[in-house]
Amino acid sequence: MIFETHLNDGTPVCIRGVRPDDEKRLREGIARLSPVSRYLRFFSGLTQPPQRVIDDLLDVDGHDHIAWGAIRTDINDQPAIGVVHAFREEDDHRTAQFSVAVIDEYHGRGLARLLTAVLLLDCKREGFENLLVHILPENRPAIALTRSLGGTRSEQTRDVAEFDIEIDGALASLAAESDVPGMAAIFAQFAASR
Repeated sequence: MIFETHLNDGTPVCIRGVRPDDEKRLREGIARLSPVSRYLRFFSGLTQPPQRVIDDLLDVDGHDHIAWGAIRTDINDQPAIGVVHAFREEDDHRTAQFSVAVIDEYHGRGLARLLTAVLLLDCKREGFENLLVHILPENRPAIALTRSLGGTRSEQTRDVAEFDIEIDGALASLAAESDVPGMAAIFAQFAASR
């Protein structure tokens, strides 16, 4: 399934499932993240995560690990500009660990919300009910996104805040969004694909 949509500024993107042959795009995207964004996403300042992390991010089966990437379609090399993942929890098969990363120059254009909508729709189809998110307390944009999806803080350590997101409620919030013009296309295309 491929979703054709656009960002808030009209930039055309396609959102499609992550595949094993996306390693080059994934590595290039991680390298394009600012050091701060890499730290906030991976809890590490490394320019590239270890190979085992890359392998885990590419080991997508569409059931226990769901991942979608956004590609800019109006540029010849069609770079990856964002990605979102859900990893099913071993001890609770209705819950998944959730993460999203967007290249810095695309922050504030609605991409994280578009990717999240596709992921949530897919997660619901795969039987998930809740998402679990670990966020560094200084990552204010991620906390704001999580709260806008109805996320509630379930645990807080000194280093990491843990939030729970109920998928049905989050989807209702995203479907009602009027300030992300490409959102309606995501919901319409998903409904048409069923």
